[in-house]
Amino acid sequence: MLCFPEKLLVVTVATKETDGFKRFMRSAKHFNYTVKVLGQGEKWRGGDYLSSPGGGQKVRLLKEALEEMKDENQIILFIDSFDVLFASGPKELLKKFQQARHKVVFSSESLIWPDRHLEDKHPHVREGNRFLGSGGFIGYLSNIKEMVADWTGEDKDSDQLFFTKIYINPEKKKSINITLDNKCRMFQNLHGALDEVVLKFEDGRVRARNVLYDTLPVTIHGNGPTKLQINYLGNYIPNTWTFENGCTVCHEDLRPLTALKESEYPLVVIGIFIQQPTPFVAVFFERLLKLQYPKNRLKLFIYNKETHHERQVSSFLKHHGSLYQDVKFIGPEEEMDEAESRNLGFDMCRKDEDCDYFFSVDVEVVLKNENTLKILIEQNLPVVAPMITRTGRLWSNFWGALSADGYYARSEDYVDVVQRLRQGVWNVPYVSSVYLVKADLLRSELADYELFNSHILDPDMAYCHNIRNKGVFMYVYNMDIFGRILSTDNYQTSHLHNDLWQIFENPMDWQERYIHENYTRIMKDKLVETPCPDVYWFPIFSDVACDHLVEEMEHFGKWSGGGNVDKRIQGGYENVPTIDIHMNQINFEKNWHQFLMNYIAPITEKMYPGYHTQAQFDLAFVVRYKPDEQPSLKPHHDASTFTINIALNQLGPDYQGGGCRFLRYDCSIQAPRKGWALMHPGRLTHYHEGLPTTAGVRYIAVSFVDP
Repeated sequence: MLCFPEKLLVVTVATKETDGFKRFMRSAKHFNYTVKVLGQGEKWRGGDYLSSPGGGQKVRLLKEALEEMKDENQIILFIDSFDVLFASGPKELLKKFQQARHKVVFSSESLIWPDRHLEDKHPHVREGNRFLGSGGFIGYLSNIKEMVADWTGEDKDSDQLFFTKIYINPEKKKSINITLDNKCRMFQNLHGALDEVVLKFEDGRVRARNVLYDTLPVTIHGNGPTKLQINYLGNYIPNTWTFENGCTVCHEDLRPLTALKESEYPLVVIGIFIQQPTPFVAVFFERLLKLQYPKNRLKLFIYNKETHHERQVSSFLKHHGSLYQDVKFIGPEEEMDEAESRNLGFDMCRKDEDCDYFFSVDVEVVLKNENTLKILIEQNLPVVAPMITRTGRLWSNFWGALSADGYYARSEDYVDVVQRLRQGVWNVPYVSSVYLVKADLLRSELADYELFNSHILDPDMAYCHNIRNKGVFMYVYNMDIFGRILSTDNYQTSHLHNDLWQIFENPMDWQERYIHENYTRIMKDKLVETPCPDVYWFPIFSDVACDHLVEEMEHFGKWSGGGNVDKRIQGGYENVPTIDIHMNQINFEKNWHQFLMNYIAPITEKMYPGYHTQAQFDLAFVVRYKPDEQPSLKPHHDASTFTINIALNQLGPDYQGGGCRFLRYDCSIQAPRKGWALMHPGRLTHYHEGLPTTAGVRYIAVSFVDP
């Protein structure tokens, strides 16, 4: 007989609406399946599939529901929902059911469960899977009624064992007319078959293809320990993400904030975690202040394990803490470990009835996008992380897959997602560093206080492991650019301003902090000035760079005496001495060379065409001029091919007088701009002197390049 879609009823059991159930219902709705859900609001007593057999409750609920159904021609698809996806519609399913030429068709598996002793009793098949899977079957109402009529088991008993015993009983198998979908034409169970299943992209939709049998299953079931794999497939099937349309669900079920008054915004507890010495902590707090979200709807939980960072944290709290609705601070003196601090942060939100979200941010996260928090809230997801990466590397704050022992593994799409060649919202097994959690979740599925505790796993891995075990989905969102994560490798804390030494480890952050904001426009906007012949003047350092370099030198404090005898230099004699500190005295010479190569050499080669430099130097130093110490410098040539002279403070507020005069051209620069560099030839033509500083203190950074 012909099978009409309206004759098909999908029946499933779901005692609560998990993220997996919602995904199942979305895929059912996409293909216009009619779904009847059993057990809603009931307590689940069917056991834990991963550790022991169970599921009898499903059979009881099915048997009760079937008694209410009267149309004997009705076709029932009984299937799990938390870990199942539809990949195609009712017409294809019914056609394949009809082609099976049996009244009841079960899904099949290559592995026997739960009683291996029954293996020999299973009928042999020429090709395909031999064993029954109870997670999905389709059949006529009357035949299924007959099949479950003898169920008298407990809710905790095994549904798989019950159906298996019917299937291996020749009389019952024949009477009910049961077969298996041996080649996965209708049902694909993933357990034992992961190597057989691949994604098939076709005409704006995505299927799963079984490459062993060359079939396109209608349903995909992440049975047993394959929950992460069904999550991965669900990022695509049936049309969640396609090459033609990108993410098709990213604009559904959003929580827009645009219509809200500021007083109506969700209340967010921001958890800030400082676990280790980290560069640019002051910049982190500057960015926090710029976050586009009403501060009176924010509470702060700050955990600082490092005494090294107490100065930055206390400065932020002193000047800006009162802007926020509340602040809780845990300092290094409390000797709290990471897991406990994160548990406590979650609990601050969990116990606060006004808290709507917990936003966890590690201090090494560089959030460039000021709308990050708004964007994440609008996604309306249980746990969502903004994708951040490490500059120039494939490292990110999520894992696309897990290895067998629960550690990092690379998913097939990982590189495309990290490089934003595929943009969307991705269900992943692990997120870290920065993520948003719904407070409702912390009060329900994640009510356990010790989410971050484990005897064997790091806190972040323990947290994700516990979330996965609760059936809660974690997502990473990469449709916007959010920022990056700092490298904390090789971060030394022996200096006053340790961030100055980060040009190798975190070059982009170093540039943003220390290079003048107009530097990148120098050539395009013709910002190089020529105050004297062959003397070029251009912006190079930010005010912060100037201040930090001066403060670092004063903190070091070992200024030279300004005499001719100088044991620091080769030969031990300086013809034109200054009161100075050399870069190598503070172990800064390699960093300074990198600065010259990255930022000075390109300008040099533009201004002096045909000349190429490797920015080598014997002498690079900071000079201090004071009226009562050394106010000026007599005329001299520099021992260089060209010289860089950077003004480190400002005429007027910091000192009076000063400047540089080139005698050959009778040309003076008497108002050096803070952070600007003078570049000029060192020998032969550019004989010059340092003009007297008449008040205050003047600092310059000098490099004799290519001596």
